[in-house]
Amino acid sequence: MQDESHVSRALLTSGFGPSSPSPFPPRLVPRPTSPVEKVAIIVRLLLTEGITLPLADLPEQHQTRLAEQMARMGLVDRATMIATVEEFIAALEATGLTFPDGLAGALALVEGNLSPDAASRLRRMAAGQTRADPWDRIAALPPEELLPLLADEAPETAAVALSRLPVPRAADLLSRMPGDRARRVALAMSRTATTAPETLRRIGQSLVAQLDARPPRAFQNGPVARIGAILNVSPSTTREDVLAGLDEADAAFAEQVRKAIFTFAHIPARIAPRDLPRILRATDPAQITTAFAAATADPALAPVVEEILAALSPRMVQQMRDDMAARGKVSPKDADAAYTALITAIRQLEAAGELTLRQEEGED
Repeated sequence: MQDESHVSRALLTSGFGPSSPSPFPPRLVPRPTSPVEKVAIIVRLLLTEGITLPLADLPEQHQTRLAEQMARMGLVDRATMIATVEEFIAALEATGLTFPDGLAGALALVEGNLSPDAASRLRRMAAGQTRADPWDRIAALPPEELLPLLADEAPETAAVALSRLPVPRAADLLSRMPGDRARRVALAMSRTATTAPETLRRIGQSLVAQLDARPPRAFQNGPVARIGAILNVSPSTTREDVLAGLDEADAAFAEQVRKAIFTFAHIPARIAPRDLPRILRATDPAQITTAFAAATADPALAPVVEEILAALSPRMVQQMRDDMAARGKVSPKDADAAYTALITAIRQLEAAGELTLRQEEGED
């Protein structure tokens, strides 16, 4: 505080204080500035306000040019600063739409609406653009796709890839690798300390090139999910016959299919009690009555009905019991149709994100 008072007294005695006009009147007309100077002014102001700017997303030559320009700026008078800010705000307010810069950004915007062939061709084109960051795409891959991609790579390459991914993703991938492979990849991480940025980029581009070299798949889901979905809505006799045949031909595949199947018997274990009223509202009441009446007459399924009813209000339970009694005996064909209607409603709610099926104990 004492130093500040000394400075104030010095300014007053030298003629720079508020009691006398400054010998250098403020500039009333902004000085001409180039586009890069205007960018430097705006960036400096935003950084001063504590705003984090994604400057690292700019091409390296633009980052370098911006830093060099900021180093040359020196003092900018207030009139020039205000004029630059006003021009910047006017440009923002006049903007209607913005589009991604580069093919990679455009592809990310529309990829879900393109055919598989067109998307694959555009990904190959985007991979050849130097500005596209391959690791953005790699990081978005599900583990089921990324793990086979790393399986054939050298431990050092896999270690670099895991080091570049978010820690939770890397830990998940490492846990999915066979023990010996996981140990070798972990050991190789000690040799990645000197990896150059350009090497990291080339590794990412190589992995993306392998992705793009794969032929487009006609089916988005794997065979287990497809056969499981079909058997979900098949008559119980057909389902059991198919599973028995799969057990004989490929026991491991049959076990995976069994885990993918969801039937009426799985409802108490896989559906949270709070979701049961929503499911019943989404299903035809006549089909619910038929399904429950048929299940009550089946010793193997009667406990399932009781568990479902236990999660409902007493008034609703009594109404359903009355409807079941009035329904009478149900034919196997009608029972299968009712079970299918209920399972279809559950799958539709799951696909819409309105409920999540719980995993049964023992599932991975």
